Amino acid sequence: MPRFLIEATYTLDGLRGLMQDGGSGRVEAAGKMAESVGGHLESFDFTFGEQDTHVICELPDNKSAAAVAFAIGASGGATTRTVVLLSPAEVDQAVRQAVEYRAPGA
Repeated sequence: MPRFLIEATYTLDGLRGLMQDGGSGRVEAAGKMAESVGGHLESFDFTFGEQDTHVICELPDNKSAAAVAFAIGASGGATTRTVVLLSPAEVDQAVRQAVEYRAPGA
């Protein structure tokens, strides 16, 4: 199943909710969210810096990942950036795949 990194930055309302629910409450909500689209939560970490959380989920497909991102954004509690993660085996397959390409100006 494809893996996705969801980086989230809380809004003011989201931070207020975090203060109320605590970190464990957010992890539980993220797990239920992933399961609701047929996936599962792999990890959930709070971070310092530009993003407030890094969440890794296995989700069935890009459509499911988009649905998750839309739901989070529509809640008003956070903004997200979703990154598709590739396994080492997928990269091995990609580097062996023949590609026809011409560089600009070549």
